[in-house]
Amino acid sequence: MPDPLQLVEQTVAAVLDPDQVTARLTPGAAATLADGLPGTALLLTVVADGDTALIDAADRHWNAAARLVTGTEPDGIYAGPGAVAASLIHGSAHLPPDRRWHDALGRATAWLSVRAQGLAEHQASRLLAGRPRTLWGIYDTIKGLTGIGRTLLAAAQLGIPEAEPGLTAALITLTSLINTADDAGRPGWWVRAQDHKLSVPGTLPPSGTAGTAGTGAAHGIAGPLSLLALAHLAGKSVPGQEDAVATAAQWLLTWAVPGPSWPPYVSGDDLAHPPDTERLAAVPGRRDAWCYGTPGIASALHHSGRALADPALTALARRSLDALAHRPSAIWDITGPGLCHGSAGVLAVATRLDHRPLADTAARHTTDTFHAVAPATGFLTGRVGAALALATHCRTTDPDASWDGLLMLA
Repeated sequence: MPDPLQLVEQTVAAVLDPDQVTARLTPGAAATLADGLPGTALLLTVVADGDTALIDAADRHWNAAARLVTGTEPDGIYAGPGAVAASLIHGSAHLPPDRRWHDALGRATAWLSVRAQGLAEHQASRLLAGRPRTLWGIYDTIKGLTGIGRTLLAAAQLGIPEAEPGLTAALITLTSLINTADDAGRPGWWVRAQDHKLSVPGTLPPSGTAGTAGTGAAHGIAGPLSLLALAHLAGKSVPGQEDAVATAAQWLLTWAVPGPSWPPYVSGDDLAHPPDTERLAAVPGRRDAWCYGTPGIASALHHSGRALADPALTALARRSLDALAHRPSAIWDITGPGLCHGSAGVLAVATRLDHRPLADTAARHTTDTFHAVAPATGFLTGRVGAALALATHCRTTDPDASWDGLLMLA
């Protein structure tokens, strides 16, 4: 097996120069946290451990990314200005206070706070107009209030006062979303099939399906559940928030299949009937990946168990990771070594939840496929995200700082 720390060092060396990073990417991709400079800046910051040369390099990446996103449209925390803001905020937790861009942090946090309030107002206006309940881009981790809210929570934990209005708006909106089912018994995050507009193979409902309620951490209820639980643990709560955590956790328990594991979504047709575990167990769609599958959901249930002081939830989360660990990584329903779709996401969850057997298996899979599949850059699907997971697994990063908050893991 390749030495994981050598792979981390090789990745750092390959992305040290921001011009070399942008040369490999389109301008649009270079500005994203998913693929470009905000992700490489985060890697350099996390592994720097006081190394001024690496911190200086991260500064150059943030500056270059800021130039690229000037004038672009808002698009969650993985593209546009939100990507630079999220990278700067989460990355700053790994820096000494005297190396943080305090003025820029205030501006980035204020921008995200306004964006959160805007999405909250948009959701409220949909309900007032009698339109379909929500869109995944309003609430989810990648584009919506969950990812923005978690970044604002990180900013609040850094003592940035501009975080509070947007964080409160996100918590109120997501709490209301979860606590309000429609007349047909569909949960508040149910989305019409025609409103999904996702391009990930195997994750969309068949044509004619009566919409879906997502389960996973990227675009399903596990993301909002994680945020509400983590915020509660951090002392940030709004009325009804604990009830929302309990409601969402119980919903996930209801739709679990033996393992336990989960389908990537529950269709509107399924919601109208008692759970058919045999059918749900056959729904395809990266069931073992962070984004749609068991790892992200297990993390959400773990947070929920801690927030509610419910050991049954944390035990269930552990059992779901046990089941994954007992299967060979070669047959996991994942794609590549990346964080979002691949084995590095499994590794990040297992490391954070201290599941050593699963972490060791995921680390081997990630190192073995590191060069064979992953693109050179990329936080979500490339070597940058995989390197971050490997560095954290090898205990070379600050365990109290939480870059993996971007995945709702802490």
